[in-house]
Amino acid sequence: MKRNEHSIPDASVLTSWRKSTYSGGSSGSCLEVNDTALPTRIPVRDSKNPAGPAITFSAPAWTAFIATLARRA
Repeated sequence: MKRNEHSIPDASVLTSWRKSTYSGGSSGSCLEVNDTALPTRIPVRDSKNPAGPAITFSAPAWTAFIATLARRA
């Protein structure tokens, strides 16, 4: 798996992707997260392009992102 610190060129090499339970039906506008694949990074990909790239977040950055979303919900 070729990747740099902030992205994975082909996200399909990882398994165990999941969508939020808040994702809406069949619109296809969803992000998928894989919070079990890498020990220190959280990959996120576009569900419409599973073989495309994934960006990765550090665990603290991902936690802060989710906390911000929860405050806005």
